[in-house]
Amino acid sequence: MASGGERGLPVLPVPVLPVHDVLPEIMAALSDGNRAVLSAPPGAGKTTIVPLVLLDQPWCSGKIILLEPRRLAARAAAGRMAALLGEQVGETVGYRMRLDNRISGRTRIEVVTEGVFARMVLEEPELAGISAVIFDEFHERSLDADFGLALALDVQSALREDLRVLVMSATLDVERVAALLDHPPVIVSEGRSFPVEIRHRDRPAGERIEDSVTSAILAAHGGEEGSILAFLPGQGEILRTAERLEGRFGPQTLIAPLYGNLSQADQDLAIRPAPAGMRKIVLATSIAETSITIDGVRVVIDSGLQRLPVFEPATAITRLETVRVSRASADQRAGRAGRTEPGTAIRLWHAGQTAALPAFTPPQILSSDLSQLALDLAHWGVKDPATLRFLDQPPAPALSEARALLVQLGALDARFGLTQKGHLMRRLALPPRLSAMAISAATEGLGLLACQLAVLLTEQGLGGKDLDLDERLRRFRTERGSRADAARALAARLSRSLPRGDDAGATSSAGPLLLHAYPDRVALQRGGRGRFVMANGRGAELPETERLAASRMLVIADLTGRAAQGRVLAAAEVSRADVQEQLRALIVEGEECFFDRASRQVRARRVTRLGAIVFEETPLPKPRGEAAARALAEGVRELGLAALPFSRDAQHLRQRVGFLHRSIGDPWPDMSEDALLDRLEDWFVPFQGASTSLDAVDAGSLTEGLRSLVPHDLRRDLDRLAPTHFEAPTGQRHPIRYDGEEPVLAIRVQELYGLKTHPAVAGGRLPLLLELTSPAHRPIQTTRDLPGFWAGSWKDVRAEMRGRYPRHPWPDRPDEALPTTRAKPRGT
Repeated sequence: MASGGERGLPVLPVPVLPVHDVLPEIMAALSDGNRAVLSAPPGAGKTTIVPLVLLDQPWCSGKIILLEPRRLAARAAAGRMAALLGEQVGETVGYRMRLDNRISGRTRIEVVTEGVFARMVLEEPELAGISAVIFDEFHERSLDADFGLALALDVQSALREDLRVLVMSATLDVERVAALLDHPPVIVSEGRSFPVEIRHRDRPAGERIEDSVTSAILAAHGGEEGSILAFLPGQGEILRTAERLEGRFGPQTLIAPLYGNLSQADQDLAIRPAPAGMRKIVLATSIAETSITIDGVRVVIDSGLQRLPVFEPATAITRLETVRVSRASADQRAGRAGRTEPGTAIRLWHAGQTAALPAFTPPQILSSDLSQLALDLAHWGVKDPATLRFLDQPPAPALSEARALLVQLGALDARFGLTQKGHLMRRLALPPRLSAMAISAATEGLGLLACQLAVLLTEQGLGGKDLDLDERLRRFRTERGSRADAARALAARLSRSLPRGDDAGATSSAGPLLLHAYPDRVALQRGGRGRFVMANGRGAELPETERLAASRMLVIADLTGRAAQGRVLAAAEVSRADVQEQLRALIVEGEECFFDRASRQVRARRVTRLGAIVFEETPLPKPRGEAAARALAEGVRELGLAALPFSRDAQHLRQRVGFLHRSIGDPWPDMSEDALLDRLEDWFVPFQGASTSLDAVDAGSLTEGLRSLVPHDLRRDLDRLAPTHFEAPTGQRHPIRYDGEEPVLAIRVQELYGLKTHPAVAGGRLPLLLELTSPAHRPIQTTRDLPGFWAGSWKDVRAEMRGRYPRHPWPDRPDEALPTTRAKPRGT
């Protein structure tokens, strides 16, 4: 059925879908203004209908650029639109991505991946010949999408007021996006879906996710009709689930994995409808949540997990972390079961856990390597990213680390301006580390090999799965298949843009080349076969059965895991001579004072090192003075404050001042462990002039150091605001504890007789928590309101205590009685 006609819409061969109802609003918004936001659920038709309808608008004389988060989604969207027009992809509708372009002189709708669009803007800021940019599935919040939108808005406001920007999403924080776009019209398509029954199947503790999913699939296949879509966190779990399902069904059931590294043919097999009379079980990552349509699915099985990249600025390593999905993702996954008829969604978690899920998936910009963004910002002439419209600003620590890396690679100068090498690195369309590697390799006649290695590292699955990059590179250079051919062609194009041109005949190993990309990941074997320490100080390991496990030195291109020990995913062997030749400027020699953890002492040595890797060392006499104190401070940071011999007085002082910091704030200093570790140079180092080991640290020096953190004019107020003791009406002094969230006084209740006000500290502002005890010092009750206790529950306490301690006074009116520490005289 054609859209248009009866509502004044253009007549196009597109079916009537839910988004059809809001097309007049979309056209009016982009006719009267240049920005709009469209919120529409999966299946509403926004991806394929909206670009086709906008193509014939009076303001649309040029191309429409449609951004998709993934290659699979881009190819699928282009194919669907071309089919609706009765054309082939590459005619009116085409696509453009890293290894695959299908466009022609007739193309007016270009479906591009988000990274491609950012490069388009950076190379051609005016976006000449482009009438509209549509950001599809913006809720996925990729770094490229956020940056692309910021660039588009910058171009629109400064150069192209006529450029239309439309942000579309399935589940979107509409208010935030609309505010970013200065509150343009927000159009909401309610969509159309059939009822979906949500069931929960709690996963047993300790059961592998692939076992839970397999069990759920087997049960659903036997009890439900239609095809099944199962969501798993990653490729590994998908393959293991497929293995468990193999041979469990007849020929009428097709098992189809779906993840990013599959060939285009295998991806198409997963998303096309099952053949007549057959059922399909699709095992997918989050790729199937919203960006594509999988026909025939009536049952969804949701593991509740997804795998997200998390960047650690301190080590410049991105690791994949398996985390719970957001509520928005869970809803979208479930909705896949109700696209064509009523369906069922089976969630592998307890129903009560849904409320604890995060509302949305965190945006990539908050946990990504920002080196490419920093390079692009420099090219755009932006020093402060706050001058661009980012929905979430890039975190300052990660941006700082990214700029430091780019300075080290020679891409930025000391003021973070783009250097000549930086301009060349940007044109290579490779991650900055790999761009730097290719440029350095070109000066040695190895540009093509370096570009092949770079493409291999950025396109997962090429060259096999071997950890040894030399082996993978060897296979890649002779690998068959369209994807491998396209990757080699890309490497050849990249190499031709390098200073020395093509070098097809050059041969070398991967390790020396990778030194230019990952100098911080040079790794020296330490602690046995397969165990290494990297120049950045982090540990790394690989199975002892791997050939590289016996290597003396490696350079690691990829690893995963957390904390001190990462798992190597890709590496190459290097020699000490390679490191000395390629990284001569980073190898330092000199004398250093350091903390020896084994002996808890300060030592000195002359060393030759690359970061945390020590090549040679010669012992020197034990140091003294400030250098030794600073080395001891590093030992404290490593071992924690528990390594220091704090006296009871020092601990109490720390607790009292810490209490005042928590309750009053500045200028009372923070005495928490993290705060004291951060300020060791202020309170520890100046008081350790004679110490050369932690065991020799004097407890008095620690007390003196802690006291020095309190401003001098406040010290006289310390005893008044946080007294060490409470003087009871009996004249007895009782210690006040400050070791918890609030100050506590433990005291026998008889000593408080006659007291009509509740004891307090901090100038009377904060009541003490009273732990009232019996004459035998056993707990009776706790209270923060002594007068209320006298007037209330004292009656019940008195009745119990009189029977238990008859020789002690238990007056009716304790607030009027005399305090005492004694029992009644005998005979009274």
